[in-house]
Amino acid sequence: MTSYTLGRWLCAAALAGTAALAGAQPAAGASAPEPMLRGGDVTESALVDALAIEPPEPPADAKTRGFRPAVRPPSNKPAAPGKASLLITFPTDSAELTAEARATLDTVAKALQSDKLAGFGFRVEGHADPRGQADRNMKLSQLRAQAVVDYLVNVRGVLPERLAPQGKGSTELVDPARPEAPENRRVTIVTNR
Repeated sequence: MTSYTLGRWLCAAALAGTAALAGAQPAAGASAPEPMLRGGDVTESALVDALAIEPPEPPADAKTRGFRPAVRPPSNKPAAPGKASLLITFPTDSAELTAEARATLDTVAKALQSDKLAGFGFRVEGHADPRGQADRNMKLSQLRAQAVVDYLVNVRGVLPERLAPQGKGSTELVDPARPEAPENRRVTIVTNR
């Protein structure tokens, strides 16, 4: 196992442990909650590891002039997820960034501007808990995603064409057993493939 693979495995294990320690319990029959980066877990290296997508490796015997084999042999490298859920909180019924959220986004900006992520674009998904009307939650989640994009672009200098805000409303709860849980009011950054 390479040190890179071991590092990614350790990071994934640490993130899974963080979600477990946070008390997030899946609903009966639901899958385990996605790992959530929060507070001190939001580091440049953790974000780069979560968002980086490695190109698939061609088979050793593949020709390189336009030939693309239909089936690729399995790789011993784990697939990079290209997704990071961040616990970026907002005041109730607001899209205003808190001081803590801005500090987290400063770290996000450094990661997005790193050499390893420089060539990628990202979808910034805003999520809301199910309290309130569905159409209001959808609008609020869009405003929150836009607030994150605006901060990253206007304050931290990330190129605007690299970021696309998308409101998800309350359609993708991390913790459906506790609808009001802060994990359900989050921002997810997804790498465009």
